Amino acid sequence: MLNKTSEPMNIYITGMGCISALGSEMSQTLYHLQNEKSGLTYMDFVETEFKQKFVAGEIKMSNQDLANRLGIAGKMPTRTSLLGLWAAQDAVAQSGIEIADKTYKTGFISASTVGGMVNTERHFHNFLKGTNQEHFVTSNDMGDSSEYIANALKIKGFVTTINTACASSLNAIILGTRMIKQGILDRVIVGGTDALCKFTINGFNALMLLDTEACLPFDARRKGINLGEGAAYLVIESEKVIKDKNKILAKISGYGSSNDAYHQTASSPNGYGLQLAMKAALKTASLSTTDINYLNAHGTATPNNDLTEGWAIKETFTEGVSFSSTKSFTGHTLAASGSIEAVFSILSINNSFIPANLGFNEAIEEHGLIPISTTQKGVSLNHIMSNSAGMGGSCSSIIFSKP
Repeated sequence: MLNKTSEPMNIYITGMGCISALGSEMSQTLYHLQNEKSGLTYMDFVETEFKQKFVAGEIKMSNQDLANRLGIAGKMPTRTSLLGLWAAQDAVAQSGIEIADKTYKTGFISASTVGGMVNTERHFHNFLKGTNQEHFVTSNDMGDSSEYIANALKIKGFVTTINTACASSLNAIILGTRMIKQGILDRVIVGGTDALCKFTINGFNALMLLDTEACLPFDARRKGINLGEGAAYLVIESEKVIKDKNKILAKISGYGSSNDAYHQTASSPNGYGLQLAMKAALKTASLSTTDINYLNAHGTATPNNDLTEGWAIKETFTEGVSFSSTKSFTGHTLAASGSIEAVFSILSINNSFIPANLGFNEAIEEHGLIPISTTQKGVSLNHIMSNSAGMGGSCSSIIFSKP
């Protein structure tokens, strides 16, 4: 039944889990963010000729390491699934929800762009030769990791997968929030997972979008992205079903999604799509731009994104706003970036700090915006906005608030 009451329903985050180049534990992630310690390195585990050419945000654990620590025996799932399960289990554990309790309608909404490609690229040459490698085919499906994680968590209700490029996991959070507000679900585990693989490395290299050194978001010298891998999930719940209010980490105040329909890979010159998304988020939150204490920008360090997102920020926040890109810590984790940066935003609210935009030295000439270049500690943060933008024009923005 849809929620037809005019009374607003508050949606809260009660648990979160994250694994990235900054670490597999929340304490590690927080320490690295607060102390300006990037996780960008050369790659060790991806079998690619570009191993020692491109810097990336790689998680320094093999698939077997991940499986062993997760207690998985037998058939090895994809790296995408392993990373996702790691983060999702941590989120559920922190929230304390009992998934087996059928009193509440529980869903799982996961995002990915790489999906099972990490397996496909290892086996398809042999498959084409007729070698018996058919077992990898089922894991190639984009929803394979979602189903694997949901089954491991014993979620039997609503399960779905979102792929809106690099806005995917932020859209997963937004969809989960809307489904709770409409009374379709009571609580949802939302987020995304993506693993490094040759497919994306080769693809972005072909587009000439990769930097051989640590990326420089919003800097005039920027050359491109560093790819990354990771996963992050949030447990979001209706205020009506939360048993322990002390477990509330943050409130989802507002959100907005749009598509600027400008180009397959580039955003519109003035960042119109992100402007629409940010303004929609402010409207649903009933907040003004001056209420936003910090903006976690998409900030990929590509010439196009940082120029156009900069214009979008300048047009939306005419009086200015404190902002930075945390991709200088993790690399661009593609579909997982929105949920990973949601975790970073919530850590910022709960620990009163703004993470630095590492490597910044010179403002982009066209708009002259200057991000936060050193960690700001002891700051009061009531409302944080986070942006995600993907190829194909998908743009999303969300606002997290102190509960």
